[in-house]
Amino acid sequence: MSAATTVREAPAEVVARLRDTFRTGRTRDLAWRTAQLTRLRALLTERGDALAEALRADLGKSRKEAYRTEIDFTVREIDHTLERLEGWLEPEPAPVPAVLKGATAHTVQDPLGVVLVIAPWNYPVQLLLAPLVGALAAGNAVVAKPSELAPATSAAVAGLLPRYLDTDAVAVVEGAVPETTALLAERFDHIFYTGNGTVGRIVMAAAAKHLTPVTLELGGKSPAFVDRGTDLETVAARLASGKFLNAGQTCVAPDYVLTDPETAPALEDALKAAVEALFGPDASTSPEYGRIVNERHFDRLVGLLGSGRAVTGGDHDRDEKYIAPTVLADVAPDSPVMREEIFGPVLPVITVDGLDEAIGFINDRDKPLALYAFTQDPAVRERLLSETSSGGVGIGLPLAHLTVSDLPFGGVGESGMGNYHGRYSLETFSHRKAVLDTPLG
Repeated sequence: MSAATTVREAPAEVVARLRDTFRTGRTRDLAWRTAQLTRLRALLTERGDALAEALRADLGKSRKEAYRTEIDFTVREIDHTLERLEGWLEPEPAPVPAVLKGATAHTVQDPLGVVLVIAPWNYPVQLLLAPLVGALAAGNAVVAKPSELAPATSAAVAGLLPRYLDTDAVAVVEGAVPETTALLAERFDHIFYTGNGTVGRIVMAAAAKHLTPVTLELGGKSPAFVDRGTDLETVAARLASGKFLNAGQTCVAPDYVLTDPETAPALEDALKAAVEALFGPDASTSPEYGRIVNERHFDRLVGLLGSGRAVTGGDHDRDEKYIAPTVLADVAPDSPVMREEIFGPVLPVITVDGLDEAIGFINDRDKPLALYAFTQDPAVRERLLSETSSGGVGIGLPLAHLTVSDLPFGGVGESGMGNYHGRYSLETFSHRKAVLDTPLG
């Protein structure tokens, strides 16, 4: 393993150096892959507090939240992968037709080569390192690009990764738009981008010049349908917990709630109580409530607060980048808060006449990254599953589907393409190569 270096290389030099390493074949070896994953796990367990401190500096995350949603989350992904990787890499036999009697067929997972992982700022540890787990497990060399909008975390990761991983095969490139643009001009064998659709289009256009495949993990307005007759206290507690985690800056957070006019008032009261139960009467004093990443996003979010009547919240402090957990009622479907992904601590409640109108409302908009349903009616569940399209579905609990490593995580349509987690990460960063072996004698 090469010693860590602080010399800044040009993106072209980084990619060329990593490609030279990949061509030696060393990253293909199972022992190398497991060693890198084990070292990455050691980084997270030995230097977790340094990462947690960086997350607090960037996003106001508590130590508890930093470990739960970023550090420990990634450790579990590594453990899941290490336990199963050798089995996942076993060749898979395929039947051959009678005309090829005597031949055998199978598929193998082939590493792609040099891949680029571009991470966002909202979960800047998890969303950089969890894809890295899959890329290393698949036997690739990797360029990791942390988000410049989370500068403390970017610096921490850039300082730590070279101390733990093979620097001939894994490189960190820090920077903003110029550095990312320079990286995207290079030829990669796969690009994995997490972020918004605007930049996703730029990534895809750059990748197209080299016919490079892409995984785009985007976002969108993830709806939550609350059926009449549900336990609203439980529903509100789960909605508030999922929505206001990381001050609402979560790609799969419930973006808005759909319910009927009779249920809405009681649900609004329950949400107000749930927010207070989570963060106390003044969330600005709660150690478990985060902050908005920067002033630009703060100003955008404050501009959405007038889209309805504040059931709770609405308070904000620009100097502290603080916006209280806010629930809005009497929200019109065409109001500003409904025209874009909120990505902050504002939860609108929209009333619809019933399930038919809710399904129509969802289908009239871009396909979301997640859809959440709170219902005890199997027929309602089935209709939401079969009559809507989304990256994933959570029934009864938001966000939790991300924690199941054997489930693929990814979007559809405007919310993204491709998926990862567990074995799906290995497949994303591999090529399934077909092999037919026909005897000569």
